[in-house]
Amino acid sequence: MSRESGTPELTEDIELSLLLEGVYRVTGHDFRQYTPATMRRRALHAAAAEGLHSISELQGRVLRDAAAMQRLRETLSINVTEMFRDPTFFQALREQVLPVLRTHPFIRIWHAGCSTGEEVYSLAILLREAGLLDRSRLYATDMHAPALNAARSGIYPLQKLAAYERNYREAGGTGEFGAYFTAQYEHALVRADLRQNIIWGQHNLATDSSFNEFHLILCRNVLIYFTRQLQEQVKALLWHSLTPFGMLALGRHESMDFSEHAPRFTTLNLTEKLYRRIG
Repeated sequence: MSRESGTPELTEDIELSLLLEGVYRVTGHDFRQYTPATMRRRALHAAAAEGLHSISELQGRVLRDAAAMQRLRETLSINVTEMFRDPTFFQALREQVLPVLRTHPFIRIWHAGCSTGEEVYSLAILLREAGLLDRSRLYATDMHAPALNAARSGIYPLQKLAAYERNYREAGGTGEFGAYFTAQYEHALVRADLRQNIIWGQHNLATDSSFNEFHLILCRNVLIYFTRQLQEQVKALLWHSLTPFGMLALGRHESMDFSEHAPRFTTLNLTEKLYRRIG
């Protein structure tokens, strides 16, 4: 059903479009092809947090106030993660992906949209337990600088470790999970040997290009926030970034189904959304 001229919904659509255009022109961060419902909800939340009553008022504020723009960017960015999130996915990595990676003399992995790093360190633990970390290089990227800074630090609240350990056990982990961290007051620091083979960097999937060829790419729970057009654009980027027969992991609610790029992949695990590039 089309929206009639002058309705609040149409007004908010226009306001949101202008706001995201402004964010892009000022900062270079492109949220314009993220799903409108998600961006509208987050923009309204940001407006309320600033004590404003509309997205238009928010646009005026952020275009004139760099600190307000930074707060808006943090609100618009999607940063929801935890260690060994979706344990069955990490179990599938152990059983189906690591044996293939073992055949390579040197392993290149890209974690696209790594957020605050919990899943990157989870993969580092898997690689360490499989004896593969020393010959692996993990490239972890996100568009959001504060999230990357948090990830690079490797410091997490100590109170979260119990939940992380449960996930680890459900993912098939049998080691001493706490040994991967050093306790510091109310926080836990990821062990240095797990951090040394990780390269952190800013990368915007919506606007930036491929920068290497990888044996495995993880891009989980990112595409669901993009429009269909941007999803197809990013899937092309991921395909170009894989070595022949390289593997791709998407999020549980993401898929290659009905994608124009589906013929370029075979399915390794339909439930856990693991795919392999054809040639």
